Amino acid sequence: MRKIFPGMACLFITAAAYAGVSVSSPSPGATTGSPVHFVASASASTPISAMRVYVDDSNMYTVSASSLDTNVSLGSGSHNVAVVAWDSNGTPYKQTFSITVSGSAPPSGSGITVSSPSNGATVGSPIQVTASASLANGVSAMRIYLDGSSMYTVNSNSINTTVPASTGSHTLAIVAWDNTGAGFKQTLTVNVGSSSPPGGNGITISSPSDGSTTSSPMHVVASVNVGNPIAATWIYLDSNSVYQTQSGQVDTTLNASSGSHNLVVQAWDNTGAVYKKAITVNISGGGGGGGAPGNATTFNQIQQMSGWGSCTVCAGAGGSGPSADFSTTQGVNSPSLSGSSMLFWLGGSTPWSDALWWKDVTPNDGVSNFQYDLDFYMTNPSLPQALEFDVNQSQQNGTYFIFGTQCDFQGSGTWDVWDTAGGTWVQTSVACNQLSAFTWHHLTWEFYQDGSKAHFVALTLDGVKHYVNMSFWGKAPDGSGINVAFQMDGNFEQDAYKVWLDNVTLSYW
Repeated sequence: MRKIFPGMACLFITAAAYAGVSVSSPSPGATTGSPVHFVASASASTPISAMRVYVDDSNMYTVSASSLDTNVSLGSGSHNVAVVAWDSNGTPYKQTFSITVSGSAPPSGSGITVSSPSNGATVGSPIQVTASASLANGVSAMRIYLDGSSMYTVNSNSINTTVPASTGSHTLAIVAWDNTGAGFKQTLTVNVGSSSPPGGNGITISSPSDGSTTSSPMHVVASVNVGNPIAATWIYLDSNSVYQTQSGQVDTTLNASSGSHNLVVQAWDNTGAVYKKAITVNISGGGGGGGAPGNATTFNQIQQMSGWGSCTVCAGAGGSGPSADFSTTQGVNSPSLSGSSMLFWLGGSTPWSDALWWKDVTPNDGVSNFQYDLDFYMTNPSLPQALEFDVNQSQQNGTYFIFGTQCDFQGSGTWDVWDTAGGTWVQTSVACNQLSAFTWHHLTWEFYQDGSKAHFVALTLDGVKHYVNMSFWGKAPDGSGINVAFQMDGNFEQDAYKVWLDNVTLSYW
């Protein structure tokens, strides 16, 4: 269920061309129209297993063959191209060059229509991005890139979301893939205006009141009334983004630990003007994100338990990905905090192949709150494509909830959460790509379900708590069960790497 589309990483291209890849079209330095006709082949002493076209570090086309012949829709201007092939041993071969696309950006009939923002527009942050794709062979996925970084992915022919951006000029790229793997790309430039807020003018916070004391989850009600339409409204709790909506009306509940908190409601109108109002609120008691209560059922040292399940093909897109080599070793005393950690290894020769491990615990359809707590250790954080830490609950006569989370090292560089019903990753604002090597990192995720939706409350990484407060619909159940899961995702070269888990704990109540 995990990976939506391969190639989430930004490929850093060198100027050298490597033997093994021959590009017939387009010629290096050529000026051509759009769509661009790509023709290439590869050969090596061992069979070629896959080829891929990157344009401006974006994966535009993939084929499991030793040759490719496809058309890629590109905007006007200069583009960096890399054609990469992998043999059956996982050895990459690469040809890089630049081309220039003449004429205007592709019209709507050639693939992608961007309704918002317009090219060259000055907008506020977050940027409202609305786009659609119409391709002859259907649309399998769309993705937003901001300055070369993957920001949002959806398995649909339309996008309607907001993307945060700093003040200044940015390159925004919308990429769509059809059902044959062909990529189509629309690129534009946007300018993000000053984000200096003019104060609380226009914002009314009805609940909670400034300086009040309330319990968690707290009920937040606010409205924005200014001269122009509102593009987005965000709530920040202690400087962490915890809620977003594309309207001027807020009515939601937020989990918070006991104590004093700074609550900010910030809105952007469609001219880019920013409005902001801050209050202080006190949370009484210890509920709603304050940790597991005394009556919780807790499973300790899960990494030492027998009966872990595993798979590789099931860990890929749609539960049918490429096969990886993988292994585990329990009872490792170094590195370890408890004296008995569990070593997970991922390798193989097929790019972007993954492995998933899980451990079932005692099922209980009556519980709705979960806390997943563990320590993890890596020797080289630059090698994982992503690491996933999940809790799954399936109720016999209820709903199936996937509390899926991942650190997307090579894509967004943030923690992402899983939309169960939508079948896609959704990016949070919490960064995760600065993790140190040869260091134990402590991670705690807090979740709950309300019978219909899975709620991602907060994550605490190395003692710093970040409120996420995002929720997604569940789906039809498949029996009754609860498990914790861990997944390792391979990168574009399938570099082998190791991760150790220790003190793995699950509490539910």
